[in-house]
Amino acid sequence: MFRHHAGDDPLDQLRFIADEGFGALEDNGMSGRPVELQEKIAGTMEDLGLEMGVFVAHAHFGKVTFASDGKDERERIQEDMKRAVEVAKRVNARWCTVVPGAYSKRLQWDYQTANVIDNLKRAAEICEPAGLTMVLEPLNPYRDHPGLFLTKIPQAFMICRAVGSPSCKILDDLYHQQITEGNLIPNVDRAWNEIAYFQVGDNPGRKEPTTGEINYKNVFRHIHAKGFEGIVGMEHGNSRAGKEGERAVIEAYRACDGF
Repeated sequence: MFRHHAGDDPLDQLRFIADEGFGALEDNGMSGRPVELQEKIAGTMEDLGLEMGVFVAHAHFGKVTFASDGKDERERIQEDMKRAVEVAKRVNARWCTVVPGAYSKRLQWDYQTANVIDNLKRAAEICEPAGLTMVLEPLNPYRDHPGLFLTKIPQAFMICRAVGSPSCKILDDLYHQQITEGNLIPNVDRAWNEIAYFQVGDNPGRKEPTTGEINYKNVFRHIHAKGFEGIVGMEHGNSRAGKEGERAVIEAYRACDGF
């Protein structure tokens, strides 16, 4: 996000974001980085006082995974979560993103929901002893991710309640939820006890806050007043190119944080 200021070296990027006042790093692709680089990133973050946000543990966008009751899929999910635990230990992560995959066109919906719950219970048994929390991310099916099982906050809330584990919570990506259902603040309130993480991006366009229709200053004020002490991840593009665009992103967050 800040390559024009910090260059391509991830360690230099960490130093830049720390100097600008950010408190955490979010790296969806952390699991795919070489172990040596993971360890360097973790060491640099510790030196800079940065916290590790989410990385992706499991996300298949065109395949039925958690909604399946097949033995092979169940075993693949468990292997993914075991790998995620090792990555989390290496980089001091407390959260990992789980996208439960596509829905099946050949199985009644409630059976699929039961399968998702069963697979998450098994995954939580792997994560709990390590202190790692899976955060389930509902994604919009209209503009970005058609065909996925998990799309809305109430659906994720019901599933987390059914799993009943501190290692299975919600990632509330406000960009996606503005598209699927809107009603952002009331849904935050209703699902509050199951939300562990937020991500942001404005709509339309999925750029930084202040470029679209979401009043992020009000949203941030609300979740702060409720006592949220976790991480708010920046999962969006920049509305303008180059250094000017990167500086606009930083100033947008400062404006939205100025309540």
